[in-house]
Amino acid sequence: QVKLQESGPGLVKPSQTLSLTCTVSGGSITTTSYYWSWIRQPPGKGLEWIRYISYSGSTRYSPSLESRTSISRDTAKNQFTLQLTSVTPEDTAVYYCAGGSSDRRYDYWGQGTQVTVSS
Repeated sequence: QVKLQESGPGLVKPSQTLSLTCTVSGGSITTTSYYWSWIRQPPGKGLEWIRYISYSGSTRYSPSLESRTSISRDTAKNQFTLQLTSVTPEDTAVYYCAGGSSDRRYDYWGQGTQVTVSS
């Protein structure tokens, strides 16, 4: 069974860079046709997809967050990492990592990690 676990700081100060890592177990992030995403949900709002990295290492981003986000992976550790620069309080959200068998499927989810941006 594939499991995902997010890790990262719960509190970040404005203008800093947020780094979140997702550790995948029970499956490989290089499994053909699988895509690994970061998704967030601000308080009182819906889910917002941020970026994905594919089994081959290709990436795609949300246009609204393109300039401030990057995604990378460590295949040896079976992890993928999101970086979000110049954070503001509007970046406060629960951040989820998710994986699926296509770029539009989210078959597996992490439990989510709360990130608060505050001074």
